Amino acid sequence: MSDENQQDEKLTVEEHFERGLFASRWLLAPMYFGLVVSLAMLTLIFGRELLYYAPKILTLSSDKSILVVLTLIDLTLAGNLLLIVLFSGYENFVSKFDLDENEDKPDWMGTVDYSGLKMKLIASIVAISAIHLLKKFMEIGIPEADALYTPEKLKWLVIIHMSFVLSGIILAGMDYISAAAKMKMKEAAKK
Repeated sequence: MSDENQQDEKLTVEEHFERGLFASRWLLAPMYFGLVVSLAMLTLIFGRELLYYAPKILTLSSDKSILVVLTLIDLTLAGNLLLIVLFSGYENFVSKFDLDENEDKPDWMGTVDYSGLKMKLIASIVAISAIHLLKKFMEIGIPEADALYTPEKLKWLVIIHMSFVLSGIILAGMDYISAAAKMKMKEAAKK
């Protein structure tokens, strides 16, 4: 075999390998389907909570009704987080949605890159953590809750929440530095 034929064969093997690597992104599709199932589970849990508390609305104390609303908001934020990860992750890593210009398509679809996804993710986690922490603080003084959440456990909840907040600030700072560096490189390239 000549060197030229071997070179063509190597390119063919390399091209096949790269196509196989590229096609492997579809291994994520079942995971995204699993997130759809998770969203359905959250919807059922939301419905269960709503059906449980709706008949009691006239007998709930204001504190208890706020806790119920916070629980429903918490579940909704978790659902929003799932959708953001589901849509953005699928579009960034697997395939673009072929929805044409569907009027129901959210404006952010197709525009959230990995950096934006990361920031939306940490913002949602911080919001969910804050709601969870607020619920625990509102339960202070209720004997059953005090037995479950000692001052030590509450301290750890605050520390964990603050670590989420700090992580968000650090990620935002890293994105800012990265964007500033890219802007400087573009300006330097123009000169």
